[in-house]
Amino acid sequence: MSHSAEPLPMTARRSGALKGEARVPGDKSISHRALILGALSVGETHITGLLEGQDVLDTAKAMQAFGARVERLGEGEWKVNGVGVGGFAEPEGVIDCGNSGTGVRLIMGAMATTPITATFTGDASLSRRPMGRVTDPLELFGCEITSREGKRLPVTIKGAADPVPVRYKTPVASAQIKSAVLLAGLNAPGQTVVIEAEPTRDHTERMLAGFGASITTEVTDEGRVITLTGRPDLKPQPVAVPRDPSSAAFPVAAALIVPGSEIRVPGVSRNPTRDGLYVTLLEMGADITFENPREEGGEPVADLLVRYSPALKGVTVPTERAASMIDEFPILSVIAAFAEGTTVMQGVHELRVKESDRIDAMVVGLRANGAHVEDTEDTMTVHGTGHLTGGAVAVTHLDHRIAMSFLVAGLASDQMISVDDGGPIATSFPDFLPLMRALGAQID
Repeated sequence: MSHSAEPLPMTARRSGALKGEARVPGDKSISHRALILGALSVGETHITGLLEGQDVLDTAKAMQAFGARVERLGEGEWKVNGVGVGGFAEPEGVIDCGNSGTGVRLIMGAMATTPITATFTGDASLSRRPMGRVTDPLELFGCEITSREGKRLPVTIKGAADPVPVRYKTPVASAQIKSAVLLAGLNAPGQTVVIEAEPTRDHTERMLAGFGASITTEVTDEGRVITLTGRPDLKPQPVAVPRDPSSAAFPVAAALIVPGSEIRVPGVSRNPTRDGLYVTLLEMGADITFENPREEGGEPVADLLVRYSPALKGVTVPTERAASMIDEFPILSVIAAFAEGTTVMQGVHELRVKESDRIDAMVVGLRANGAHVEDTEDTMTVHGTGHLTGGAVAVTHLDHRIAMSFLVAGLASDQMISVDDGGPIATSFPDFLPLMRALGAQID
């Protein structure tokens, strides 16, 4: 969403039982990576199930700007004719990544070891987010980077003419940092090594291997040690993008808290580095069945059958699980308000530097709507009472997940809940409104 767009207020009110099938969009993380690795391959990569939200469309435009041919063939079906590792051309204009932190950080990594110069920008929300966590390790490869105060966008990168391989231990659990370094390492000679103390989503490693890169992962006393051999000839691959577990979380949550609901969500990724929310929901007593487990495009998937669960109980989510569900904590805090007892979410400091300070946004919004919530720098605690009063307007701070979380809350609250701006939802889940309405949700 552009920072100049008009706000789009939305209101959700108590709904009857939700029924039907929720075909949520393709996984956003995998969609970004499919476009980027397709552009770094020589030949044509065919992608099906691509998420066509604004974040991913901005990455597609960026790949075109760097010289790849990117074409939409039909709904969710795209082809990318790549330029190969080290083959990016210098873009003529500024690369606008809109609202996407994943897009901008991965693309920076992909071009940082090519001797070209590119300037990156984004919308008002993205321009407030810290880029130093990615630009600092990228400079180790030999590129030159300038940015706004606080290492924020716009950022200009002069790619390394003679890149060197890097050994880097990530200071925080972040798949974006890991992926940026690995993508930069593609055009560096020798071996680039990333060490992460806590495992994060591994889509980049899986997809790099699928495209023909030499990449290994070893668990040591230091953590997960990922070693990439530079300058491979990446080979184009068909990529079938599974459905996004982060997007599925919203209709799943709605079905769990709206009385009488029963929905099916087909083909959702069950990647163990993304599965933390569903592990947590089962611990809370959620009625979720995983049917027809299978593998698609190198990723484990299953169909979800979800039923209203009136006996949800509060749980403690341990720090080591946080990375596998970092985007789902906002909607989990809503579910926790409808559970009985206390839910403690640990290790969530990363939420403070997402599209918004998601901890603060959820705490303020939930309190305004009658929940008892507490937070520290690294925790969020919800004292659930089995219901939510509602009646207030939640401020979204241009954050799509905050907007969707409070709209789901309004479907089961005593009084309606409004959000000040639902426009950013289009960045990740453009069909959220029609999909939820088709299930029976009352959202205006």
